[in-house]
Amino acid sequence: MTRKAVIVGAGIAGLAAALRLHEIGWEPVVIERAPARRNGGYAVAFFGRGYSAAERMGVLPALRERHFGAVEMAYLKPDGRHRFTVPRDAVRALLGERGLTLMRGDIEEVLFEAVHGKVPIRFGTTVSAVKQADHGVRAVLDDGTVLDADLLIGADGLHSKVRELVFGPEERFRRDLGHVVAATTLDHLPDGARERAFTTVTRVGHIFMIANLGRDRNAAFFTYGTPDPAAELAKGPRRALEQAYRDVTWAAPNLINDLSDDNVYFDSVSQIIADRWSDGHVVLLGDAAWCVTLFAGYGSSLAIGGADLLGTVLQRYPDDIRAALREWEAELRPEVEERQAMGRRNTGSHAPASRLDLLKRDLPLRLAGFPPVTRMLRRHLRFH
Repeated sequence: MTRKAVIVGAGIAGLAAALRLHEIGWEPVVIERAPARRNGGYAVAFFGRGYSAAERMGVLPALRERHFGAVEMAYLKPDGRHRFTVPRDAVRALLGERGLTLMRGDIEEVLFEAVHGKVPIRFGTTVSAVKQADHGVRAVLDDGTVLDADLLIGADGLHSKVRELVFGPEERFRRDLGHVVAATTLDHLPDGARERAFTTVTRVGHIFMIANLGRDRNAAFFTYGTPDPAAELAKGPRRALEQAYRDVTWAAPNLINDLSDDNVYFDSVSQIIADRWSDGHVVLLGDAAWCVTLFAGYGSSLAIGGADLLGTVLQRYPDDIRAALREWEAELRPEVEERQAMGRRNTGSHAPASRLDLLKRDLPLRLAGFPPVTRMLRRHLRFH
């Protein structure tokens, strides 16, 4: 008998799970709240468990086609004057041979193309109720559709509806790191931003970055510390960023003024801390389960790696889904918890809270071209 899965969320985790379950002979269907596939996102380093999983799942060649190679990291003062640069050779050494530089949207696109025509994706709806039985689960969608399956996968992100319905309210699991983040794609490269580079302005408590990964592949990224992330989110992205970055005169004012609410990701930097990721025939995956945050720099890799491992254990225990989920979590949790701890430690690197934090971040970057420092940074960032 063919096993069936309902996957809620058509992001990286959900699409990777759909591809992996299709590979092992399951019949997955993907449910996505958004009316259509979303594009864009910010630049990410893709490596480790995710790289190995992409290789096994057959999508690595397509990801490598979108890999931009090593980028230069240019650091500017708030008025646009140069501070220092980390050369491409040093960044290449940090990533190693099994590391890629990608736009987050490129990863989603590759996975979407891999499942297209194989796995049905229903846009514009999401789950509204979940009912479990001894041998399966029933998902009721908000358009009235009822789907019965052997497994329900909640891959619907930080604000997961599946997690809320099955495990409890978000407040029980969310741990705010005292920062907010905004990211948006750009249709042009602002004056002064470098090609094939991450151009970054840092002042105490704030980072503003322009990422260029080739023609028409530009993104802006903001993150800053705040004692009350909810109050910042209530302002909306444009007003909040105008106030937070009023002292940054290079590029930021025009970008913020041109922001469109439907083309910007704006949220708190939060982790999900849960003592279990499955309940019966329901499992959480990706940010819905753990959300290591951008400060850990490993979310996309963990999403694909977690989906790959999920398919492996389900294939290993074809008649005992609960045993498969227990083994999956036992193997994955130590790495997730390590990355979450790294994310909490790295807040000072991403948005230095003091001049001392800024100095501690900048000194090794200024010396990154020296092999001993490169090796130290690779160990610190766990680029392996």
